[in-house]
Amino acid sequence: MSQQFPILLVDDDPLIAEVLQRASVSSFPEASFIHVSSFEEAKTYIEELEGKGPKIVLLDIDLQDKVDGLDFLALVRAHPKGRVLPVVMLSASKTPSLVERAYSFGASSFTLKPFSYTDWKTYLSNLKKYWYETVTLLDVRHYKEG
Repeated sequence: MSQQFPILLVDDDPLIAEVLQRASVSSFPEASFIHVSSFEEAKTYIEELEGKGPKIVLLDIDLQDKVDGLDFLALVRAHPKGRVLPVVMLSASKTPSLVERAYSFGASSFTLKPFSYTDWKTYLSNLKKYWYETVTLLDVRHYKEG
């Protein structure tokens, strides 16, 4: 039996959450998405993180809010368990300054948002291959600062 792989999705576009959920059925069935659509929702989620949590975060840079994904990334990196949580940035643009800012804020990786359903399925297959099958992740539920 495959182990569940919870992913925190921080994106203000509900369509992205729906597409990821649909595409994951065939491309990454172990994935389960926890969708939050604003900085405030994401902040509340991270601050109340007790015992369980996501394996990785998919974080949209442009949250159409007063604050953006980089502000949330800074908050995650300041949280004791968030410091070790992989954060994959999602963006519609890969301007060098934006990529540089994301990594300087502590992003684990920077990816472009796919534009078609087929591309999202490929994106999820790649995500599965790397974050689920290749990398050994720290279980933040048992992470002790030290």
